[in-house]
Amino acid sequence: MTEDDVKQSVPTDVYLSFVSSLFDNRSTLFTGMVVHIVTFVAVYVQTGAPFYIFLACCFAFVFANRLYWFFEFDKLDKSKLSRGEIARWERRYVLGAASTAAILGIGSGYALLAFEDTFAELACIAVTMASMVSVVGRNYGSRLAVDLQTLACCVPMIIGSLLAQDAFKALLALMLIPFGLTTRAMANGVREFLYDNVIATREMAKIANRFDTALSNMTHGLLMLDPENRIEVINRKACDLLHLGERSRLQGCDLDVALRYGVRHTFVDGAMSNLLQKQLTQLIQGTTSRAVMHFSDDLVLEFSASKRDEGGVVLIFEDVTARVSADRKILHMARFDALTGLPQRGYFAELVRERLERKGDHGAAVGFMIVDVDDFKHVNDFKGHLNGDRLLVAIGTRLTGLADGLAVVGHLVGDQFVLFFPNADDRHDLELQMRSLHERAAGHYDVEGLRLPVAFSAGGAVLASDDPRLEEWPVKVDIALFESKSRAKGGFTLFVEEMDARYNEGQRLKADLRTAIADQAITVMYQPMYTPDGRDVKCCEALARWTHPEKGPIAPNVFIQVAEEMGLVAEITRQVLRTACVDCMTWPEAIAVSVNLSVHDLRGEGLVEVVQAILAETGLPTSRLHLEVTESSLIEELSAARAVLDQLRALGITISIDDFGTGFSSLSYLDTLPIDIVKIDRSFVRDIGDNTRRLKLLRGIVSLARGLDMKIVVEGVETAEQLALLTKYHCADLIQGYVYSMPIFSQAVPQRVRQAQKKIGKSKTDVA
Repeated sequence: MTEDDVKQSVPTDVYLSFVSSLFDNRSTLFTGMVVHIVTFVAVYVQTGAPFYIFLACCFAFVFANRLYWFFEFDKLDKSKLSRGEIARWERRYVLGAASTAAILGIGSGYALLAFEDTFAELACIAVTMASMVSVVGRNYGSRLAVDLQTLACCVPMIIGSLLAQDAFKALLALMLIPFGLTTRAMANGVREFLYDNVIATREMAKIANRFDTALSNMTHGLLMLDPENRIEVINRKACDLLHLGERSRLQGCDLDVALRYGVRHTFVDGAMSNLLQKQLTQLIQGTTSRAVMHFSDDLVLEFSASKRDEGGVVLIFEDVTARVSADRKILHMARFDALTGLPQRGYFAELVRERLERKGDHGAAVGFMIVDVDDFKHVNDFKGHLNGDRLLVAIGTRLTGLADGLAVVGHLVGDQFVLFFPNADDRHDLELQMRSLHERAAGHYDVEGLRLPVAFSAGGAVLASDDPRLEEWPVKVDIALFESKSRAKGGFTLFVEEMDARYNEGQRLKADLRTAIADQAITVMYQPMYTPDGRDVKCCEALARWTHPEKGPIAPNVFIQVAEEMGLVAEITRQVLRTACVDCMTWPEAIAVSVNLSVHDLRGEGLVEVVQAILAETGLPTSRLHLEVTESSLIEELSAARAVLDQLRALGITISIDDFGTGFSSLSYLDTLPIDIVKIDRSFVRDIGDNTRRLKLLRGIVSLARGLDMKIVVEGVETAEQLALLTKYHCADLIQGYVYSMPIFSQAVPQRVRQAQKKIGKSKTDVA
């Protein structure tokens, strides 16, 4: 590798440092120059050779020139020097150094050649050898300077020794060769050693700087502790998080002292210092590997620790305040209802368990109560869901205020709230508290300018706190609430064991009904509808019947209500409709069949498609199918019912309104719905013989319906007197009731038709 290659391989800043080293130590340069001049003057005095005076003058000139360039080098802004400029300064130095060495070498070689004077030879050679030795210490930074100075010193001496034709001087000349090579090798070795160290130092500095940059920019705090718990390394993030100030002051500081410093500067409460230190000690000792420390409401740090091979520990920690806050919010959302802010079902159960475990008074009475807002659906339907939500918030606020110090309040779901009354001294007093709270909760609620009357159906249970079946309280209060709703709205019912038996019986009945529906064990009977004179049957109403395998016949109003609660009434409707259509196909063609639809059928989807499918399956003409809807179902689902009934009527199906006169707005929608037949409820017929006012009301309804081109069917006609009055005033197109027929099986319908037609034949015979 050439000199230029070597220079190019050296980084510029290192190259500059080597060249700068050449221009240092000027005092030794001055001392050497004085010694050189004095020596050559002394040789001149000893030998009388004016040549040495000339060489001394050359020394002075070279020294002055070198001194000038030294001062010029000092004036430079070395940070702006290019590599080429640095090389030029190196050459200026080498030229001066080589000139000095050449003068020394020439003086020594001339002494060996021209004189036999020991002093002259010794003085010149000693000064020259001393200069060569100093080359290693002064000029290691430039390989060229070392090489030229070595050659400039040795070559003249070798030439002088050889020309002197002295064997011993010739031997001396040969020995100068390894001496020069050794000097050169030593200088190169020093330079390479220093270069390697400079490069290593530079790399270490880079690594240290990168490490420091990485530590300073870490999102985590880092503490490196020695075995004595003293801080060896701490990054800027750690100082910021722990409020420890400048990290340069913390090197070698005990961690305990640093933490106490943080406490004094209001980093944490003083009382927390011991707890935090205990957690850190556990980490440092390896008892735990991770710990979450709550320094304040605004700062939560998570620490992890790892042991160092040489002893000590590395602590890494991060700010998890946002994560902990988010976890708290998620936990709060899971525990508390977002609308009312009250505990939800799961967390309410936890609170109950905690309160029961906290109390030591085992066997004392505890109370549970569920309150259900009556007719809350009407608030949502008529006042809007937003006002419904606001009402729930107001109810939760009132219940919380009334229960303050008495009970824990929770929100179950929808319009249901739950209360827990902790251990009480007296069971009777606890029951009175529950009833009183229920009464005071009811009343008017002001919601966004609206004054809404609110009543609650409630169910409660009073149990012993050590009752082994205490966890069954949700079932007991649900049963009590069901009893309240069954009796009358706005009441409070306390659970008794008899209710449990009735509830279990009801559950068994539900299970049996589900099985019966799945097995298609619901049967159908039919009640004919006669013309008022009893001479013709126009239609038969299909009536669902269920015979329990153990209990016998179950009243329709019982099992239909159970089916509605279970959401199975639509399946019963489908089964009855299919059976009725199949049976009707076995009757005379003039006879139609009427099937009842419930409010659940009108709410559900696909009713029209189901009816079409059954008609297509059985082959029954649409004109022979009548569908009855109750007045109450129309009131609940007026808009939905109108759309469905329009589609059914468009198919050619006759639509009847059943139980007319029992609703809240009987006459207001007759002209808005697709109704063909009005079936007047039995309550209008019951005492028309004695109650003339009711008879007038009945006649008025009939007149209104006929004015709208609707046919009239009167239900529940049981006596000849009722039939006579209805016939006298032309109040019915068809009569349905026990006066003509009880419900019968499908096979008996043709026989009843024939019996009615016989009356026509008999009448004709009597006339003849």
